[in-house]
Amino acid sequence: MSVEGSTKAVVTALAANMGIAVTKFVAYALTGSSAMLAESIHSVADSSNQALLLIGGRRARRTATEEHPFGYGRERYIYAFVVAIVLFSVGGLFALYEAWHKISHPEPITAWRWVPVAVLLVAIVLEAFALRTAVKESNAVRGRASWVQFVRRSKSPELPVILLEDTGALLGLVFALIGVGLTLVTGNGLWDGLGTAAIGILLVAIAVVLAMEVKSLLIGESASKEHIGQIKEAIATVEDIDRLIHMKTLHLGPEELLVAAKVAVDAQDDAARVTRAIDEAESRIRAAVPIARVIYIEPDLYRPAAPAAGPAPE
Repeated sequence: MSVEGSTKAVVTALAANMGIAVTKFVAYALTGSSAMLAESIHSVADSSNQALLLIGGRRARRTATEEHPFGYGRERYIYAFVVAIVLFSVGGLFALYEAWHKISHPEPITAWRWVPVAVLLVAIVLEAFALRTAVKESNAVRGRASWVQFVRRSKSPELPVILLEDTGALLGLVFALIGVGLTLVTGNGLWDGLGTAAIGILLVAIAVVLAMEVKSLLIGESASKEHIGQIKEAIATVEDIDRLIHMKTLHLGPEELLVAAKVAVDAQDDAARVTRAIDEAESRIRAAVPIARVIYIEPDLYRPAAPAAGPAPE
């Protein structure tokens, strides 16, 4: 996945959310709308999240050390997981608390009545622009995968996180617009509280999805099916390797893949010939899958598994 594309989407979302947050806080200060307050905190949480993603991307580029010989690629996963926690606690739970307070004591919007509507409409336009950028950058790398498959299978956390955040932000703005609009029309502050509750539930749901997907990356995911097929094909083309006995892969980071394989060689081959075969296999793997940065190939003799014993004769 393009690091430049991920960074562009994150920076665009950060700039949009910082501007949106300021206008929302002004609208809340003028009207006292709980939906506007929830959306203000939501934008602050989103801005913090995007800053965390940028920090994670920067720290992941550090050079490997003796203490961390495989580098720091997984820092991007760590910071993405923190994003899910921030979105859940700061965004979702705060919105639900504010909704409970507003539903318990509903108050109409009396001052600067149509200011929040104007602010929300402007915010929708800005958020749609940020989402458009994330969609454009994602389309460049997702291929034929559906959006659900892209979010679930992507090894790079930034674009899926931004996609979910921007989608949630856009839906949250629509919920806030409906709640504020109905409050202005009916004079009943209960609608404002219900709109805030919808925002809270939405943010909690997105945070849970993000946490589950990033947790899988933190535990350690194998290469994609496409990359596994390309690696197997590269090994199969090496003349002095009889077959691939077994192989395991692990993402050390979005653009760093570890490949460990055991291959069968001829028992009559000398060490020099086996060494040349292994070197050639490594070269072909890197040519086929450039993100395969760490490769371990162990030569062995192929021993077919003994057939299972049949039932004893009577």
